[in-house]
Amino acid sequence: PCWDAWSGNTAYPADRLTSFRPVACANHRDSRLTIFEQENFLGRKGELSDDYPSLQAMGWDGNEVGSFHVHSGAWVCSQFPGYRGFQYVLECDHHSGDYKHFREWGSHAQTFQVQSVRRIQQ
Repeated sequence: PCWDAWSGNTAYPADRLTSFRPVACANHRDSRLTIFEQENFLGRKGELSDDYPSLQAMGWDGNEVGSFHVHSGAWVCSQFPGYRGFQYVLECDHHSGDYKHFREWGSHAQTFQVQSVRRIQQ
């Protein structure tokens, strides 16, 4: 295994996985996500139902997403194109699918920067 890829940050080195949790998803085949330009579901929005290794390639301006609404399924959002960088798991059964600000994406989220997203599938 590539431990460096798992830890994501040299400030928190990890040579083992210490905890796991199940990912709650209603229906993996019918995943739907809305991305918003600004926090609190404001600004331009885009509807996603497929994997996007680059949001910019699909027409999203900039490299940031302000907020998310997960209608169904679960998604992994990545900081950089190609599913690289910090990753955040977003679920429809968590926060009622509403992620108003990057601080709700995960404890390690430090920025609105999200440039690729993909569905978690069985």
